[in-house]
Amino acid sequence: MELRNQYVIYIFAAILAVVFILRGKNKTDRYNGGKKVTGMSYIEDDPYYKKRLRTYKVLSAMVAILCILSIVTSVVILARPYSRAYVEKENHNRDIMLCLDISTSVDELNLSLVENLKSVVNELKGERFGIVIFNTSPVLLVPLTDDYEYVNNTLDELARCLTNRIDDDYSDDEWMYLQSYLETGTLVGNEERGSSLIGDGLAGACINFDNPETERTRIVILATDNDIQGEPYYTLSEAASLCADNKIIVFGIGTKEMTSDNSESMESAVRTTGGSFYIEEESGTVKSIINDINKQEKSLIKGNKELIKTDIITIPFIILMISISLMYMLASIIKK
Repeated sequence: MELRNQYVIYIFAAILAVVFILRGKNKTDRYNGGKKVTGMSYIEDDPYYKKRLRTYKVLSAMVAILCILSIVTSVVILARPYSRAYVEKENHNRDIMLCLDISTSVDELNLSLVENLKSVVNELKGERFGIVIFNTSPVLLVPLTDDYEYVNNTLDELARCLTNRIDDDYSDDEWMYLQSYLETGTLVGNEERGSSLIGDGLAGACINFDNPETERTRIVILATDNDIQGEPYYTLSEAASLCADNKIIVFGIGTKEMTSDNSESMESAVRTTGGSFYIEEESGTVKSIINDINKQEKSLIKGNKELIKTDIITIPFIILMISISLMYMLASIIKK
């Protein structure tokens, strides 16, 4: 145990020494200059007086002890004793990139995904989260960040856009904005190259992981129906190889309407990265899939040790409160 304000002890010791010195100098005949009462011998022999005197002396001694105890505990509290402990900080050493195929055929899966991911984001500790959306070309909506409020705001905005598109709500005053939020940048070269270029989307997510030299768990959550409608720069298998080369694990989530061929090719690609493949509903709800992914890939890093100083004044404070209360009670009894 150590003291934060050790100087309080020295001040108290100095005051105590002065008090004892002054008390010694002031010791004189207690009757000096006072008045003597006659008939004291008769009163002192009275049994009732003797009983009351004994009670008074006992109670006075108890009050004196409690007073000293209160002073000592007050000094201890002012000195602020504390304990020292070194705590090693632990953070989840993980980067998560959400990669969404935002073609209309994946809208319902995407909507369920972004709504369920918010609970995961709220539980992150030191991890980074990013978002890439793609159709013809990938767009980085959120670079890898631990600003979870920003991530959740973006997930909310995506949910709003997807809901509007699913409902075909053209009456919404913000309809143009909501559609452009999904389409701006993601349809670059659409007339020549087509749409739903899954490999390009995954490759776009892969290249947005920074600091490859840092030892971190890196994962991509890829949502798509794998229904390619054009000529990509990267095939899905090539993009998966790029991820594997950079130690990025891909977890694929397919729609319940996707064909068996698309399902098989997507499963084959993601497994080369060490990841798993899920089909909505067949593998459980989107929520259960996300929980499964979240449990599978979570590594810890040991952070710097932090010195924690914890005040231990609870017991002295309780003693002080009890002492003051007892003094008050005894003073009341003495008066009687």
